[in-house]
Amino acid sequence: MALTTRGLLRLFLFLGGYIIFLVLGATVFSAIESPEELQKVQDLRKLRADFLKNHPSVTDQALEELISEIVKASNRGVSAARNASGEPNWSFGQSLFFSSTVVTTIGYGHVTPLSRSGKIFCMLYAMVGIPLTLVLLSALVERLLIPTVWLLQWLNSRLGHLYQPFNIRLLHLFIIVLILIGLFLLTPAAVFATLEPEWDYLDSLYYCFISLTTIGLGDYIPGDSANQPYRPLYKIATTGYLFLGITFMMLTLAVFYDIPQLNLGLLFSSSDETNMEKVRLAGAGMGLQYGAGSVYSPGDDNSHRQVVRVRSRRDDSPSPDEAPQMKEFQLP
Repeated sequence: MALTTRGLLRLFLFLGGYIIFLVLGATVFSAIESPEELQKVQDLRKLRADFLKNHPSVTDQALEELISEIVKASNRGVSAARNASGEPNWSFGQSLFFSSTVVTTIGYGHVTPLSRSGKIFCMLYAMVGIPLTLVLLSALVERLLIPTVWLLQWLNSRLGHLYQPFNIRLLHLFIIVLILIGLFLLTPAAVFATLEPEWDYLDSLYYCFISLTTIGLGDYIPGDSANQPYRPLYKIATTGYLFLGITFMMLTLAVFYDIPQLNLGLLFSSSDETNMEKVRLAGAGMGLQYGAGSVYSPGDDNSHRQVVRVRSRRDDSPSPDEAPQMKEFQLP
């Protein structure tokens, strides 16, 4: 549906605000991280000068070539440290972990294919694996939406006579977000902080958030510390955590975007009249169904439809003596 003039104006205003947001982020990151970077550069220069002073037989050019090779190897996931773990980067556990980061688009970048054939296979594997992963995650989210809608219906049955449907849906979203934070951020962060010798709790929480949002910066990777016990098993368990966490993250986003009052994308996707009607229907309690899939009860077939009664109250704040009206609608 074509965008209206007002919709285009909103889109350009949003684009301008988004650019300002990016510039603000760049300014803050630059102000915070530049002093740390300069300090690291000074420390490395001093360390290099001290090394050349203590080892006069080593030339500056030879040291430069050695450092360059070490940096190249490190960028490809190969460590030159003597006390590095003897477990190879391409063991089955590590390879499974790498495959999961490719198909989920996390892409830490700490380990990359070294051979030309590996690079070609990685591209082909990603072309097939990413769509398959999206289908799998979408199917899992569809199943998880069923108990999620049951929870929303339970909240409506208990609180519908006291609060507006929009407020109940905000409460429902708050509960889902609490589950996400508790089960997939705070608790796993405590586990990683215990298992990783060089991570504190903030580092672990940072890793969980960066991974589940598929940002995947790659500065923290579980199981890569020296002499990590049961490294392949650890990598496989982390792979399972990433799939579960990303699935619940998608579920949370589905619940969030199904509330029209919070979905800013509706301001740009269709006409104002259609958007206002969607918001009105959701505010009247009509939006119990999340996502594109159907909400069904086990054992039901397509020939049966469930009738749900929802108390609705008009926006003009009726008097307490006015009997609430009952609306009937069908859930597919």
